[in-house]
Amino acid sequence: MLDHMAIRSGGTVPTAVDGDGGDYRLVRTAIGFLTENWADHPSLDALADALGLSASHCQKLFKRWCGLSPKAFVQAIALDHARAMLEDAATVLETAHETGLSGGGRLHDLFVTHEAMSPGEYKRRGEGLDIAFGFHASPFGEAVLMATPRGLCGLAFANDDLGQSRADALADLSRRWPKAVFTENPAATVGFARDIFGPTAPAGQASTRLVLIGSDFELRVWETLMKIPVGHAVSYQHIAVHIGQPTASRAVGAAVGRNPLSFVVPCHRVLRADGNLGGYHWGLTRKRALIGWEKGRSDQSRAG
Repeated sequence: MLDHMAIRSGGTVPTAVDGDGGDYRLVRTAIGFLTENWADHPSLDALADALGLSASHCQKLFKRWCGLSPKAFVQAIALDHARAMLEDAATVLETAHETGLSGGGRLHDLFVTHEAMSPGEYKRRGEGLDIAFGFHASPFGEAVLMATPRGLCGLAFANDDLGQSRADALADLSRRWPKAVFTENPAATVGFARDIFGPTAPAGQASTRLVLIGSDFELRVWETLMKIPVGHAVSYQHIAVHIGQPTASRAVGAAVGRNPLSFVVPCHRVLRADGNLGGYHWGLTRKRALIGWEKGRSDQSRAG
C-alpha cells in the first residue's frame, strides 16, 4: 500500500495525549455508546454500566474530557440541532469573511494560522518534503498527525469501529503526497495533539500552524471551512456560492472529502441542504460526536 513512499520508523508511539490510555479508551467507548443510542436518551447509569464504572466516576471522566455532561452531550447530538445549525447558513460565511471570524470561537479558543504550499510544490506530490507522523489519543478515537517543519499538514482518525487499522489511517494521508519521506516521530507531533485535543489546553493560548497541501480549488474550499464558526453548519451549495462557483456543489463535496486536516479544518460542519448529516470520511458516528461536542460547548459558552 505504501510501496511508492519512503517510511522510516523510530521511537515509541505514545498511547494518549495525557499519558493515560485507559481514560482515552473509556471516553472513546462512551462517545460511541451515546452516539449510537442517543435516540433512546440513555441514562447516566446505563452509560456507567456500559463502561464498567460508577455513575459518579463516569460523569467526572466524561465531563473532564468533553467539557459537558453525558446528558448534555445526548441533547446536543440530536439531528434537530444539526438542522438548526443550518438556519442562518446564508449569512454565516459572509459574516465570518467580513469580520475575520476564521478561528473565532473555536474549541479551546484554538488559534489557527495557515499557509498554502505553492502550486509547484503541490504538483511535485511531496517530492523533497520530510513529513513526521505520530499516533495520539483524542476524545474521538486514535488520531494520526503529520507535520512538516512549517506546521501541521495532516490529521486523520483510525477507524477501529469500521475495521480500519493504524496502517490504513497512515496510508490514507500518505498517498496524498506519494513522493514525500515519512518518518515516525511522535515527539514532533505530540505538541499539536495536546493543543488540539488536550482536555486542559489553555484557552486563548494554544496556537497551531497549518500547512495546506492541495489544488487551488481544494484550498479555497478548505479555507472556507475554517470560516464556519463553532455551533454552525453550511451546505455544499453554500460553499460553492461563497467561492464563486455556484454550480460546483459536487466538486465541493469531493474537496471536502479530501480534507487532510480533520477536526481542525472542520469538514464535519458541512451538512446536506435538508439538514441530514450526509457522509463523513471518518464515519458518521464520529461526525455526530463532533457536532454534539461542539454544539454542547457552544450552548454552554452562550449560557455562561
